[in-house]
Amino acid sequence: MVKTAWVTDSTAYLDNELINHPDVYSIPLSIVLDGEVYADGIDLTPTQLFERLKHLKNPPTTSQPSIGAFQALYEQLEKDYDQIVSVHLSGKLSGTVSSSEQAANLVNIPVTTFDSKILTYPMSALLKKGMNLLETGSGLEEVIEEMERIRDTNETYVLVGSLEQLHRGGRMTGVQFFLGSLLNVKPIISIEDGALNVKEKVRSEKKAKEKILDYFRVAYEKQQFKEVYILYGLHEEHAVEWKAEIGKQFPELNVICCPLGAVIGVHAGENTLGISWHNAMK
Repeated sequence: MVKTAWVTDSTAYLDNELINHPDVYSIPLSIVLDGEVYADGIDLTPTQLFERLKHLKNPPTTSQPSIGAFQALYEQLEKDYDQIVSVHLSGKLSGTVSSSEQAANLVNIPVTTFDSKILTYPMSALLKKGMNLLETGSGLEEVIEEMERIRDTNETYVLVGSLEQLHRGGRMTGVQFFLGSLLNVKPIISIEDGALNVKEKVRSEKKAKEKILDYFRVAYEKQQFKEVYILYGLHEEHAVEWKAEIGKQFPELNVICCPLGAVIGVHAGENTLGISWHNAMK
């Protein structure tokens, strides 16, 4: 039987199943705060990050794992595995996919790099789906095709906690940031084909939340997907409120709350709140 290692990065949300799985490995992105480099999830938690952000002299930055870091991990995995599937956050938000692809050319073990076009738990859900399909006898090509099919049905809508951080990190244009801050507009950010997009501009956070839940209800009533992911920056209580609201209306749906993590928090801010689902995850 072909033995497969599954690799992801620190922007994925690893629950107990993934943390304890012997064939799952994670490579950290880096966060730079006033010249000090921290390994995401190892040297810096989201709580520590948001506290540090209040006192920084310079804007924080993040960076993808180096090609060398991927190469070292893949060479280590060569000893025990026949192939690697490497699942990472959107290539339009980070160079992590590119680093993996370049490292794959430097090692002897076959590496399939998969661009999830998303991040955190929606990415982890794709990883889990791929693992399950492979374990139940599907071939790798078939597994990747099914992961791509599910990935391409994703819908994600986010209320970003800090437009300024998103703008400084290069993820939002100056015009969009200016309009949002000047007019007190609350933009609903969507992730479409792996890139950030301003879906709609709403006058208040309350109306923006209602609008996002409307998107969700319409999609669920049509698609009947099995799970939905509520994403949050630092304040879990806001995610729990949404979970309770959705749970009352759709008790059969699995609602999962998960933090965005430190790297995403650098760009989005601690008050970020979002919702994500794969329409084809049934």
